[in-house]
Amino acid sequence: MPDASFKDYILDQLSALPELRAKRMFGGYGIYAGEHFFAIIVEGRLYFKTDEQSQRAYIKKGMGPFTFEKDNRVISMRYFEVPPEVLEDRVELALWANRAVQVAASEE
Repeated sequence: MPDASFKDYILDQLSALPELRAKRMFGGYGIYAGEHFFAIIVEGRLYFKTDEQSQRAYIKKGMGPFTFEKDNRVISMRYFEVPPEVLEDRVELALWANRAVQVAASEE
């Protein structure tokens, strides 16, 4: 099972979010708050959904987008890797996650 222990850690760190669940996808997991798909866990990394405004915080911390290869092209999604210092701070992680949930909800 890919990234299972990391997934469990992230779900524990984000346990304050309502209706939190993980679903296998992308060779890892998609993370949902209710029906809002707001995060991806793959290869030991957590990515949150961003918009133009929120992704500035990720770029400022040197973090990049989730990418994958398809038909010999690299596809970039609007999910950016969460900085390690944010991952370790439950309160800060919840703030970043809530912003990602808001972005996901606004695009549905």
